[in-house]
Amino acid sequence: MVIDLETVFKTLASLIGEASPADADAGASFCVLMKAMVSFDYAVVFAYREKERPLDLYSTFTPDEHTIFVRLYQAGPYLLDPFYHAARALKPGVWRMRELAPDRFFSSEYFRSYYTQTGLAEEVGFFVLLPEGITVVLSLMRKEQSGAFTAAEFTLIKKAEPVVAALVRHSWADLGRRFSAALAKRGEGKRKSPHPAADRVWRNLNLTEREASIIELVLQGHSSESVGLRLGISTGTVKVHRRNVYRKLGISSQTQLLSIYLKNLGQ
Repeated sequence: MVIDLETVFKTLASLIGEASPADADAGASFCVLMKAMVSFDYAVVFAYREKERPLDLYSTFTPDEHTIFVRLYQAGPYLLDPFYHAARALKPGVWRMRELAPDRFFSSEYFRSYYTQTGLAEEVGFFVLLPEGITVVLSLMRKEQSGAFTAAEFTLIKKAEPVVAALVRHSWADLGRRFSAALAKRGEGKRKSPHPAADRVWRNLNLTEREASIIELVLQGHSSESVGLRLGISTGTVKVHRRNVYRKLGISSQTQLLSIYLKNLGQ
């Protein structure tokens, strides 16, 4: 694909010296810049802060697609998303989903029951760090029919990172206030609450801290070996804890585990 430099320059010129644009205008500018370089099917922009529900800043979805990609995602599945965990780890740059995903992500129950609904072949994200521990992630998505981005396309996308980061910092400087306002609207109080919704799930299910740590990683798509390496324990110990959790919850599969987790997040 030939780069449309005229479009790139016009888009950049429109932003210089202007006040911070509205979410829709900033998102549209991002899409114009990207479409001048590569083709994609969807774009979405989320902001993340700690374990709080991500803010939906912009997307190109239809109403039905928005339900799957945004509303359903914000209801709880985001906590198992590799992009969410990279955002919380304050990991800037441009990343493919498969670069960030755990070793068993593509065979995990989260992937089978939620991610496959999106019908995506690939997702690439720009991760831009802002003050107050906030990360804005601008995702480009391709459907299965379109195929993944080629190596050349991904290299080109990465070259746009400085411009995209500048666009984010210019457009979304007030996200700390917006996160706090969203918390207040939901009646969740201060951001530093000792028991965020994700943590309350495990407390309400009477899991120990060690059991909760292991099960969270399992749900994210880590194998027992990967969990052991991350927590500094043996694979056998991980398996014993998993069996104990399943017995404690009266379940026998990861499908049931995910169902309990998501159900309790909504309480």
